[in-house]
Amino acid sequence: MGMTEEFETSLQVLRGFDTDISVEVNEIKRAVASSNRRTTLRFAELRQRRYWLPLMIGIGLLILQQLSGINGVLFYSSTIFRSAGISSSDAATFGVGAVQVLATSLTLWLADKSGRRLLLIISSTAMAFSLSVVAISFYIKASISETSSLYGILSTLSLVGVVAMVIAFSLGMGAMPWIIMSEILPINIKSLAGSVATLANWFFSWFVTLTANMLLDWSSGATFTIYAVVCALTVGFVAIWVPETKGKSIEEIQLSFR
Repeated sequence: MGMTEEFETSLQVLRGFDTDISVEVNEIKRAVASSNRRTTLRFAELRQRRYWLPLMIGIGLLILQQLSGINGVLFYSSTIFRSAGISSSDAATFGVGAVQVLATSLTLWLADKSGRRLLLIISSTAMAFSLSVVAISFYIKASISETSSLYGILSTLSLVGVVAMVIAFSLGMGAMPWIIMSEILPINIKSLAGSVATLANWFFSWFVTLTANMLLDWSSGATFTIYAVVCALTVGFVAIWVPETKGKSIEEIQLSFR
């Protein structure tokens, strides 16, 4: 934007006043100059081999974020709690929302302390475990009487599992895919590729929201099993493909894909 002085001041504040930013300033200026040589980008150019990996990672994370079933759990939480035997399902839903807000407030602090990749792995693992607990609770409840003392215990366990899943999502899978996508996409394709990734995210959000209620009517236990399997696959996806971007400049991240 031609705001060179403001750019350097902001970078100095970000890196610390005792840090020499001259090398990074020159790297960023060269990267911006290179990207400005071509201001238009066609969809066909996204198929270039050098863009495949960052595109796959960015879009893949945002799709897996939705396929974890988070919107199905949040939008139909009252239905889920009623199915679990929780009498005050609306109060439980309100509590889940409050927990999500509190957990999300910790995300950025944890991202800078532990790193994006590790946080994604921990978040997905915890989600898979929590969803498995909920699925098992529903499976067992389907085979016992509502008057059984175990029925009430399983209802509470399913509530705890849903809350734990929401907390785990908020601490990692909620924000990290967006942060990683913004960091790994090259500057010259960031706007177009980011739009494609966002479109994919919202399409699968719509798909999960559309199918969640039908799946819950079919089988609550099987529904949460499907979501747990997706979260387990996410752990493998992150472990194999997603690089750690904590503490790296955009230029260093792009070099790691070459």
